[in-house]
Amino acid sequence: MTDTNVFCFGASGTHLFAGTFEGRVLKRPLSEIITGISEKKNETPKGFVLNQNYPNPFNPTTNIKFSITKKSFTTLKVFDALGKEVSNLISKNLPAAEYLLQWNAEGSPCGIYFYRLETESFSDTKKLILIK
Repeated sequence: MTDTNVFCFGASGTHLFAGTFEGRVLKRPLSEIITGISEKKNETPKGFVLNQNYPNPFNPTTNIKFSITKKSFTTLKVFDALGKEVSNLISKNLPAAEYLLQWNAEGSPCGIYFYRLETESFSDTKKLILIK
C-alpha cells in the first residue's frame, strides 16, 4: 500500500493501529518495531544530522536517528513544552557513526516534547508528540 495518509495511532495489546483518511485501519505487531540503539560500522557520516523521530506521534516508544562526523562528547535530551528536562538519553563520548536510539515515554503525560542533540560543534532540536 502506498500514499496512505494516517491521521491517528493507537496501541492495544501487542499491536499498533493506524487510522487512515481513506477509512482503513492498518495493524502492525509491536514486535516489528525497532528497539534499542545501533551503530553502523565502517561508515563515516558526511555531516552532523538529527533526524525526525518515528513514529511521530507515538505511544509509548519512538525512534531517534542521528549522525555525528567525528568523535565528540554528545548529549541527547528530551524536554517538555515548558523546557524542563524529562530524559537524558545520552551523555558521553561517541565515535563518528550513525546511531538509532529508542525513547520509551511510558509514564510521561501525553503532549508535545522536544529532543535536542548537542556535540562540541553541532546542535539541533526537533519536536515529537506523545499520544495515549
